Amino acid sequence: MRRAILVLLLAVAGVLVAPQVAQAHVERPSYWPDPSADCSVSPCAGGALPTARSLASALDPTQPGTTRVVCQADSLDRVKKAISAAVLNGYDVRPTDHRTFTSADGDALLKLNQRLFGRCAYHEIQPAVTASGNDDRVVVMPGVYTEPTARSQPTHDPACAQYTTTSDSGDPGALTHAYQVHCPNDANLVAVIGRGVGPGTDPVPPLPDRHGIPNAGACIRCNLQLEGSGVSADDVVVEAGSAAAGNGGPSAVGNAKDVGIFVDRADGFVLRNLTVRHAREHDIYMLETDGYLLDRFKTFYAGGYGVLTFVEDHGLMQNCEAAGNGDSGIYPGSGAPTSLAADKAYYPDAPRYSQEIRNCDIHHNTGGFSGTDSHGTLIDHNNFYGNALGFTTDVFTAAGHPGFPQGGNVIADNNFYSNNFNPFQAGSDVEPFIGAPVGTGLWFAGGNDNVVQGNHFYDNWRRGMMLFAVPDATVCGPLIGVPMTGCDPTKISTSYRNQMHDNVMGVSPTGAVKPNGTDFWWDSFPGNTGNCWYRNTAAPGKTVTSSPLLLPSCNNGADPSTSIGTGDLPNEAELAACLAGFDISGYPNGNSTLCSWTTTPPQPGTGGGLLGTIATLTGLTAQEQSFADLCTTATGSRTCTPFLGDLGITSWVASALQTLMPDPAVAAPTGNLPLSTYTCSWWRQADATARAGLADRIQHWVGGSVDGNTRVGYGSVLTRDQATRLFDDRCSTSYAGTLALYKIYGAAAAFINANR
Repeated sequence: MRRAILVLLLAVAGVLVAPQVAQAHVERPSYWPDPSADCSVSPCAGGALPTARSLASALDPTQPGTTRVVCQADSLDRVKKAISAAVLNGYDVRPTDHRTFTSADGDALLKLNQRLFGRCAYHEIQPAVTASGNDDRVVVMPGVYTEPTARSQPTHDPACAQYTTTSDSGDPGALTHAYQVHCPNDANLVAVIGRGVGPGTDPVPPLPDRHGIPNAGACIRCNLQLEGSGVSADDVVVEAGSAAAGNGGPSAVGNAKDVGIFVDRADGFVLRNLTVRHAREHDIYMLETDGYLLDRFKTFYAGGYGVLTFVEDHGLMQNCEAAGNGDSGIYPGSGAPTSLAADKAYYPDAPRYSQEIRNCDIHHNTGGFSGTDSHGTLIDHNNFYGNALGFTTDVFTAAGHPGFPQGGNVIADNNFYSNNFNPFQAGSDVEPFIGAPVGTGLWFAGGNDNVVQGNHFYDNWRRGMMLFAVPDATVCGPLIGVPMTGCDPTKISTSYRNQMHDNVMGVSPTGAVKPNGTDFWWDSFPGNTGNCWYRNTAAPGKTVTSSPLLLPSCNNGADPSTSIGTGDLPNEAELAACLAGFDISGYPNGNSTLCSWTTTPPQPGTGGGLLGTIATLTGLTAQEQSFADLCTTATGSRTCTPFLGDLGITSWVASALQTLMPDPAVAAPTGNLPLSTYTCSWWRQADATARAGLADRIQHWVGGSVDGNTRVGYGSVLTRDQATRLFDDRCSTSYAGTLALYKIYGAAAAFINANR
C-alpha cells in the first residue's frame, strides 16, 4: 500500500513552468555610495540630485569645465530637418507628451548648433568622453553614432582578465571597477568612468555591510554632462546594434556590445536628449553612482534592460520612453536604503527617496518596471502600458543584491493599462529574457512597506495588481557557505505592511470603463501582517474585484494590525505551479490547465477563463495537485509547511519521498562568460557534463550571501538534479530559447529550496 501511494504521488500531473519574472542580474560585489557630497572637486559632486546645465551654457566660457563637441558631416542638415518638422508638427518627448516648437525656438536652436558645429573636434562619442574631466560637457550633435572604434575593441579580451573578480558568491568573471578603467570598451559602446582606481585593494571577500564604497578612487569625471543638441531625443542616437532596424526590433538586433552607455562611479552625472538602442544587455547602465539625472531620453530593444541602475542614490529619471526590451524598460535595483528602515547614522536625512522615476512612457516590454531589492524609490506620473507585466519588484535571487528584503517604494498617480502584450507568441519582436504573467498591471513579489496610491489600473486582462510572499528566499544553513550564528530565516519577513489605497480600478482617467480581469490578487500567506486595501474605487455601479473575495481594509488603514494572512491554497498553488514546479506537459506551449501565465487571457466580459480547475480523484484542482507533488519533496520549506494538511500530505509519505531526493553535489564554479549568456538555447545544445557544470555554477551564485544592512543569510538553492529537471522542462517550450537560465532558477529556489 505504501509503495502504491508513493508511485501515485510521484506520478502526479506535471507543472507548466512559466519562466520567471524580472529579477536579478550578475554584478561585481557592489556598495551603496557615500551619500554626502565629495567636495574634493568644485562644485561638489554627489550628495544631492544634480542640476542640468542648459545647452546654451555649453558655449559660455565663464561656466566651469570644458565643452567637447561631437558631430557628423551631416549634423547641421539633420538639425535643419528636425527643426522644420518640429515647427510644422511639433515633436514627442514620449508618446503621450506631444509638444509644440515655434519658429523662434527653431531659429535659436539652429544658431546654437551652427556655433557648436564650428567647435566640433570629435566624430565619435567615446574619445570625447575619455578626454573629459571633472565638470566637463560632451555635446553630441544630431546623427546615428555607431562608435566604430569602440566596436572594434575585443570583448572578453584576455589582456583584461587580470582585472576580473568573483561575484559575491564566487562566480568568476565579474568586471571590477579597475576593469572598466583599463578596458572601458570591452563590454561597453560608450563608457563614462567617473573615478580612478583606488589606492588600496578591494576587499575579498566583500564586506557584509554595503554602506560606502571601499577603495573608491578619486573623481576624474564627476559632474560630467552628456547631451544631444537636437530638438528631441530622436535626433541623437547611440546605436549599439543594427542601425538598419531603426527604433524597432527584434531585441538586441545586431548587437556589438553588452551595454550602450555605461556609467560607473560618476557622481553628479547628467544625460539628456538622446536615444540608446539594441545593446545585448542594457542600453543604459549606471553603477555605484551618487547623484544622477537622466532626462528626455529614449531606449529601444535592449536584450535585457532599457535602463539599469544598481546601488544608486540621489537619482532622477524623467521625460522618457522605454520600449521593446527583453527584460524590462527601467530597472532601479538595490537602491540606497533611505526609506523607513534606513540606518540613520549613515543616512541622517532619512527617511527620504533615493531615486525617482516620473513622466515616462514604458511600453511594449516583457516587463515595464522591475527592481530586485529596490528601496526608497518614488514612481509617479508614469504610463505603464502594452507590456506583458507592467511593474514588478521582487526578492528573487537575493544573493549579490544588497538591501534584502525589498521595501519602501511609493507608486503614486500612475496609469497601468492594457498590459496584455504577449512576447511569448511566435513572431514577437521582443525576445523575452525573462517570463511574466501576461495581462498583469503590477506585482510585488516579497516586498515590504510599499505604498500604491492614486493610480488608475484598467484593461489588464488577467489582474490589476498581485501581492505575494516569497517564503523561502533565504536560509541560514547554506549548502555552500558557513552557517550563520543567530540567523533565523523565519524572521526574515517578506510581504508585510504594504498599503494599497485610493486607486481607481477598471476606469481610465477619462472615465472610460475598461475592467481588469481581477482588480486585486493576494496569496494571503499565513502570518503575513499589515497589508491593507482601502478606499479603492471601481466604475459607477461596479465593485472592486479581488481574490480572495474579502481583503482587509484595516479600518481604512488606521489599524494595520487587523490584517493577518490566513492562507489561500488555490492562489499559493498557482504560484507554485508557475514559479517552482519542475515538470511540464503540453509541448510546445505548456499546459494552460496548470499555468496560463504565458498565454494571453481573454478580455474581461468576452467569456472564457484563465485557468483550468478540473478536480482530480483526490478532490484537488490540477494546480493544487501539482503543488502537492512538489511539496512531497520539499516538506521542510516554509512555502509548503502551512498547506501540508490541506494537500493531504502525511508526515510518513513526506519523509519517505524526501529520501528519494539526491544529496546535493556541488562542484567548483567553472567558466568565465557572464551567466546572462547561458540561455535555454544553450541548454538544449549542451552535453550532460556542461549542463552539470553550469547547474553547479548557478548554485554557487544563487546560494551566496544575502545582505541587508548586514548579512542576513544565504540564498536558497536547488540540488543539481532539481536544477537539471527544471531546465529540461522549462526550456522545452517553444518560446523559451532566449530565457536566461539563472533567472529561471532564482524564483524556483526561492519557493522550493534544497539547502536546509
